[in-house]
Amino acid sequence: MLEVQNLRKTFGKNVAVNDISFKVEKGSILGIIGQNGSGKTTLFRLILDFLTPEGNGQVLWNNQEIGRNLENSIGYLPEERGLYEDMTVESQILLFSELRGLDPKVTLDKIDEWMKRFNVKGSRKDKVNTLSKGNQQKVQVISTLIHEPQLIILDEPFSGLDPVNADLLKQGILHLKENGSCIIFSSHNMANVEEICDTMLMIHNGEPVLSGPVQEVRNTFGRIHLYIETDQWTTESLSQLDGVKSVHQEDLNQFKFVLEDEAYGPPLFNTITQGKYISNFNQTPPTLDEIFKLKAGESLE
Repeated sequence: MLEVQNLRKTFGKNVAVNDISFKVEKGSILGIIGQNGSGKTTLFRLILDFLTPEGNGQVLWNNQEIGRNLENSIGYLPEERGLYEDMTVESQILLFSELRGLDPKVTLDKIDEWMKRFNVKGSRKDKVNTLSKGNQQKVQVISTLIHEPQLIILDEPFSGLDPVNADLLKQGILHLKENGSCIIFSSHNMANVEEICDTMLMIHNGEPVLSGPVQEVRNTFGRIHLYIETDQWTTESLSQLDGVKSVHQEDLNQFKFVLEDEAYGPPLFNTITQGKYISNFNQTPPTLDEIFKLKAGESLE
């Protein structure tokens, strides 16, 4: 288990990370979200012992302080990608795995399996600079994960990936979760966090503002969003109903509401349906994307 306790880091007068604590169990995934400059990368560097925390902050892995003795148990993918482009795919992966203490023979036996898992377009003997940017990124991910580390930290791993390749990466992450790895990743795409994370942490200006299981975090905001599909109402008539804070027509006969309170849902159902069938009536809490915008100072309306 990873335990992060009271991490704080300043650079001059700038407080980059302030009193952040959390735990991540083995076989679980934590998603960290926040705006650019919110402190996510600094937090990762503190966890990895690249930076020294201030005050009484500390990072424990299975009750041991993280240091050189545990570095071969860690896989880290930085936001700034870096590969040796004149090396072959095989040599690149082999180099990084040897640096992490993996037997070269074990690595060589695993390369084809991992290239297939991530659908890398090219062969292990191709030079890195002959691959597309997306496939180069996959090679770097493989280099990070092939030793199947116990603790995995991925800084914006989905950046630049199309939906198909992003899904392949998700499956790779879930494979390691099933094998007991403890995984942390940051992402600007809230859908990725909602889809595969067990817990989440939102940071704003270096401060923790929301944390916990993803659905529990969403539920704390109440089921104040309502989606309906009907040809019997207009935006104007719907906006006059009790409990409706705002309403927008999103497509033909499709409307999205923000409610004053989730308790207005049942009476609105009765009023809108009038005892008749409608094809969609769905009351939900805000998405993580909407919560993210709210915490960054935007309105949910």
